[in-house]
Amino acid sequence: MSRSTGQAPKSILRALSLPLDGSGTSFKSLHGGSGFAQTGHLTASVPCTSKDGNGVGGERHYFVKISSSTPASDIDLDGDVDPLPEEAAMFRGEFTSLNAIAEAVQDICPRAIAWGSFKDGDDHEELSTPQTDASSWFLVTEFLQLGGIGRRSALGSSSLAVRLGKLHSIPAPSPPTREEVQQAAKTDFRLNGPEGDGEDKTPQFGFPVPTFCGNVKQANQFRRSWADFYANQRLRTVLAEAEKRNHQDKALRNLVERAADEVVPRLLGDGHLGFDKKGKGTPVVPVIVHGDLWSGNTDVGKICRAPQEQDSCQDEEVGDVVYDPSSCYAHSEFELGIMQMFGGFSGQFYKDYHHIVPKTEPVEEYQDRIDLYELSVMRTALFLYS
Repeated sequence: MSRSTGQAPKSILRALSLPLDGSGTSFKSLHGGSGFAQTGHLTASVPCTSKDGNGVGGERHYFVKISSSTPASDIDLDGDVDPLPEEAAMFRGEFTSLNAIAEAVQDICPRAIAWGSFKDGDDHEELSTPQTDASSWFLVTEFLQLGGIGRRSALGSSSLAVRLGKLHSIPAPSPPTREEVQQAAKTDFRLNGPEGDGEDKTPQFGFPVPTFCGNVKQANQFRRSWADFYANQRLRTVLAEAEKRNHQDKALRNLVERAADEVVPRLLGDGHLGFDKKGKGTPVVPVIVHGDLWSGNTDVGKICRAPQEQDSCQDEEVGDVVYDPSSCYAHSEFELGIMQMFGGFSGQFYKDYHHIVPKTEPVEEYQDRIDLYELSVMRTALFLYS
């Protein structure tokens, strides 16, 4: 953005049903944006709406990300190529991820409110990116006020262990229907369809839209089998992306293919995962996961709910929150592989978490599974930072 304070672009104001002249609003750039996005804090006054005129107005707070576009993403969406530029697809994925998490556990993350492209030429006066034929894109979410009690973890029901345990205890919804997929194909919000006809409404492993870990694309096509999803939508997907952008490494390909063909069926195979040595148990059920949960994507804070006819941060509960998700419906322990990879979570956290979400059977293979899940994260990290 060309200046640290001023008026938000008109396309954002329009998406939030705020006055297009910016009256009653202020927009301030924030530090800490990613390599592809700039961030800002939008504040809007809330007028008094009481009939007697004696009510007290307040403010609404929004967090804004803005990015210029790059060439269209080539992610395959259920047989079709995604037409969106990569940054737009990233915002669509984050929008969908945040709302899927917040729908399950309200206070663990902010809700996404709007995303889209800048339609007006004068929007570019507010941006540091030059006006070109390529569009710029935005994402607006509820504002997170971080650091309410320093970086110490919250306690009790507002702790990360409890909130994450609750999140991982709620079964995934059914995938989008074929009719919903067909309707969405007419818009920029294209959806992944279910494996099979989807008429049985059984939850599947995957996600309605692609997501990104950094700038690594994850198609998230729905699969009935968790082993199938992990082998093909995680291990092989990242490998293909690495080979596309860099070069093919025969030794790496052989290692990944062996893991996908031998290790994944052995540890995650249908009829094995979820069952003890005596064959007693149930198959794992897909649940929403953050998908990129490391210590840099969680903090203590409170969510400034919008809209609200008062200071929308004043009365919210302080607790552990998460942000910047890259979600999918997965085996709950997949989340723990990411967390183990980067560290920063105490033994007490895992104790409290597993009090809510017990280790999956076979329990004796728990650490082997976490190490396997860490493999996909390690490969993504090597791809991003090598």
